[in-house]
Amino acid sequence: MKKAQFYNEFTLTATAVELGKKAMDSGLIASFVVRYFPDSQQFYIPNENEAEPLTPEEAYMRLKKMVEQSGQ
Repeated sequence: MKKAQFYNEFTLTATAVELGKKAMDSGLIASFVVRYFPDSQQFYIPNENEAEPLTPEEAYMRLKKMVEQSGQ
């Protein structure tokens, strides 16, 4: 995986979205949702144990860990 390039919340969100797409393409997750608000974004990565929204930072870290552990 190449080094992430993000400089602010918007580029971090875009990087997290790309990781989410990669995780979906790899079959690691079935779906994810990003809710955009004027001043923030919330990520939802469905699983059986949690339904809490994630910040872009939390989503990035969780998705990055998933993708790296899968060897992608």
